[in-house]
Amino acid sequence: MDTRARSLLTSLFEAAIKAADPLEALATHLPAPPKGRTVVIGAGKGAAQMAAALEQLWDAPLTGTVVTRYGFGAATQHIKVLEASHPVPDAAGLTATEALLAELTNLTTDDLVIALVCGGGSSLLAAPADGLTLEDEQALNQTLLASGAPIGAMNAIRKMFSRVKGGRLIANTAAPVVSLIVSDVPGDDPAQVASGPTVPCASGRKEALAAVARYNIALPPRLADYLATAPAPPAPTAPAFLKNEVHVIASAARSLAAAADIAKAKGWLVDILGDDLEGEASTLGAEHAHLAVAAQGPRLILSGGETTVTLKNKGRGGRNTEYLLAFALGIEGTEGINALAADTDGIDGSEDNAGAFATGQTTEAIRAAEVEPSEALAQNNAYTAFAAADALFLTGPTGTNVNDFRAILIGWP
Repeated sequence: MDTRARSLLTSLFEAAIKAADPLEALATHLPAPPKGRTVVIGAGKGAAQMAAALEQLWDAPLTGTVVTRYGFGAATQHIKVLEASHPVPDAAGLTATEALLAELTNLTTDDLVIALVCGGGSSLLAAPADGLTLEDEQALNQTLLASGAPIGAMNAIRKMFSRVKGGRLIANTAAPVVSLIVSDVPGDDPAQVASGPTVPCASGRKEALAAVARYNIALPPRLADYLATAPAPPAPTAPAFLKNEVHVIASAARSLAAAADIAKAKGWLVDILGDDLEGEASTLGAEHAHLAVAAQGPRLILSGGETTVTLKNKGRGGRNTEYLLAFALGIEGTEGINALAADTDGIDGSEDNAGAFATGQTTEAIRAAEVEPSEALAQNNAYTAFAAADALFLTGPTGTNVNDFRAILIGWP
């Protein structure tokens, strides 16, 4: 990829990240300080940065605890930042979740809880339901991650096995709760972000069982037995939620719009396919390749959402590189197409890259490095393919998370 295209694609990604920057997003959604204490809780891959931003903006005393992924911490003065495992929970997540629950004890109606929630919280908040263990929760996450089910289905199931998801985290606190949420889910339903620890949901055992059946999810027998009689999360009409507020402060739609504005100012025609695209990553990549080859340039095609990968093998990669490798195969040999697919949190799957770049010549470069791209795709090994072509996109943790960002440049104005 020439430097001109790489630079523009990078600037579009950076504009999307800036639009979801916690300092800007939080500033217009802060509640008034209470008569009593202000306690902050939070979970997600951007929770530490949200906490640091809140400390800068909040003009009153506050304390609290948030949990984020290992390596995603930030410097704070009053809010404790704990780190745990993602995407599969660990013992540190158990400890962190207990710390968040402890923050909510002994509060009154004069106090205020500010909940900072963003993507990644589902695994960071490790709290298996009564009678289950951490090993059960780990097995559940591993099974769901390999299933290829969309995030809504996974969360409907997760909520049935947890002491904190589905609004349970704050169900018993006396203080009012203001949830400030960075959405990484299609449709921006706040009850889906991090499996809704502070937001009640309408789904229960019936919906979870339907999701298991629809996506042929083979739950371990112990978990299947539990689900058969699992109690539902508290209903949205429960008295505990009547005093609470929920605000989605950043989302994929806003980030894509910011990237589009940058491109339009440079003379590009822009199509936004949607901020809520789901489905198998490789299938969507192939579809977008067909669209790009047929499109008339100069044009920028943007999209967001959260694709899935049904794991068939144990290669290296994430959903964005999986999407882009299928895309690269679909535009093979075509001139004038440049693309970037990346996760806005800076980490695609469990690797060190946010995503990757691709052109019509990328597959040739991969083969020149003695990797067969079609075989890499079949092996869920897209990271290795793009690394071989020196086409990985590396950003490090961005401090936010509004899910997938995909940009395809066709021609040049």
